[in-house]
Amino acid sequence: MVGYIRFEGVKKNFVTLEGETVNALSGVDLEIKKGDFVCLIGPSGCGKSTMLRLLAGLDTPTEGSIFINDTKVTKPNYDRGLVFQDPNLFPWLNIYDNISFGLKVRKLFGERKKDVNEFIELVGLKGFEKSFPHQLSGGMCQRASLARALIGHPQALLLDEPLGALDAFTRMNMQDELLRIKKEQDMTMIMVTHDVDEAVYLADKIVVMTPRPAKIESIIDVKLSQPRDRNNPEFIRLRSEILQILDFAGKEKEVEYTI
Repeated sequence: MVGYIRFEGVKKNFVTLEGETVNALSGVDLEIKKGDFVCLIGPSGCGKSTMLRLLAGLDTPTEGSIFINDTKVTKPNYDRGLVFQDPNLFPWLNIYDNISFGLKVRKLFGERKKDVNEFIELVGLKGFEKSFPHQLSGGMCQRASLARALIGHPQALLLDEPLGALDAFTRMNMQDELLRIKKEQDMTMIMVTHDVDEAVYLADKIVVMTPRPAKIESIIDVKLSQPRDRNNPEFIRLRSEILQILDFAGKEKEVEYTI
């Protein structure tokens, strides 16, 4: 099953410069089906981005394992594309060369050159191929970053708050673009976000994390059909439910006694 992801008992500890051990993740078990759009949401610093880094193979778990298509993740691979909040484009390269950079490094540019123009068109940058990052808006640079991640034909696209720095109007447009690209490419997407509305608008499944040391507080299946209406009563109900979970996540529940 292409794009199937599994976390099994994943723990992650970090050691600070002062020698203190920080427990970032505390036993995460999670199954993500092929083609799911999953949003990870929780307090700042709770380990959401750590989960993406572990899945990307940029770091290794202290305990537990992560699998993609039943193959254990031990290092980065082109079957996982990663997009950060900052586009991280090479400022000295134009948009075409930024997007095609990975193909050239892998010596695949000759045989897959046509893919570059296809993905430029896919993300809505046709006509801006020769532009440099400083000549484009933040939203357009993030589109280029998406194309750069997609051109490797990943089975899973990992999104670490890629829309967080955009203005509200551009952000909503980019949300629709992500849904369009997901539908056209038929891939699994996992996105870190702090925006509850964004999670309800995009996700098939929302994973709510507790404060550090993070574990999964709740997994919510979003049954709303696409495209979604942000004023739909069920949309509003889900938003309220997630906000309430976040408010109590990781807290000891108070017990009421009646005498």
